[in-house]
Amino acid sequence: MLTTRQTTRGSTSTVDNTDTSRRMWLTALGLLGLGAAGASSGILLSRRAHSVAGERAVTATPSAAVRAPLVPTEVQPPGVALPTFITPTTDFYRIDTALVVPQLSRADWRLRVHGMVNREIIYMFDDLRAFPLVEKAVTLTCVSNPVGGDLISTAMWTGYRVRDLLAAAGIHPDADMVLSTSIDGFTAGTPVEALTDGRDSLLAVGMNGEPLPINHGYPARLVVPGLYGYVSATKWVVELELTRFDKAQAFWTGLGWSAHGPIKTQSRIDIPRNGQRIRSGPTTFGGVAWAQGRGIRAVEVRIDDGDWRPARLGASYSNDTWRLWSYQWDAASEGTHTITARATDNTGAVQTSEEAPPSPDGATGLPTITFEVS
Repeated sequence: MLTTRQTTRGSTSTVDNTDTSRRMWLTALGLLGLGAAGASSGILLSRRAHSVAGERAVTATPSAAVRAPLVPTEVQPPGVALPTFITPTTDFYRIDTALVVPQLSRADWRLRVHGMVNREIIYMFDDLRAFPLVEKAVTLTCVSNPVGGDLISTAMWTGYRVRDLLAAAGIHPDADMVLSTSIDGFTAGTPVEALTDGRDSLLAVGMNGEPLPINHGYPARLVVPGLYGYVSATKWVVELELTRFDKAQAFWTGLGWSAHGPIKTQSRIDIPRNGQRIRSGPTTFGGVAWAQGRGIRAVEVRIDDGDWRPARLGASYSNDTWRLWSYQWDAASEGTHTITARATDNTGAVQTSEEAPPSPDGATGLPTITFEVS
């Protein structure tokens, strides 16, 4: 069943706010799957879910050998109630193709690394302890996210560097893609470079100081900074095949989506909400901006058709996480107004105003909110 979970917001955009075909297709699959499920299967699934949930409840997350920097309070701009820098696990968005959430225990889990490698390796969960456990804050984004949408969240992940797991198998120099497979059959094609360079892509086993939630991939999933989830964020991952983009095709790329999926420079307005009525006088607006892998240099705001003005940025934590911003405005003129935002990343690239839907490689455009001053 397709599920999304995130804080409810009223953001709108001049770009279509849904990727209708993709989400309706997933929803239809979910309904068909639920309708076909028999009573006996439901009982077995319920028992297994109880068993895996019990295992997770008593599983301790070990301390990371490589700790992430502490999150400074300065990441939150003062005077405005923005989302917290680290998203609470219960609010973290969820998008996947699982008709029923897989129930996989650590004892049953295996990770097969094969394909264009010097030697095939099958890792058991305990084998991972031979590698350093790494803690890293990463913002994940879904390619289905419309301009100004909420399919984006940040967590503190703990896991093992994928490059270490692959290096033990020996990568063939001609391999340019890793085809990851979930226990439920979902596949994602990720550039080898993204899994082996310095961004510290993780086989994550923990999230926000706890074992991965079952619906976020327990016992292990991929977390790859800088790429949309459809090409990288495989949950319940059990297989990594070294291959080539010209020889293999992943789930969503087989349906016409772009093969590589780098995240675009984007921003969002959280305050005010669309249609919100505010009192005249000084007020503070705010939101978030992101360009994972590059980081955010600036956010600008425009009221109505006025000039672009610089917003105040919260402290930058890393290039792989979002950045919060605020803007103070004197609401002196009553009536209907709009606020538009745009971000600039650390390469100097400015968020484009050209409007495009999520398909095939991520939505573009500028978020715009309409509000009332009285």
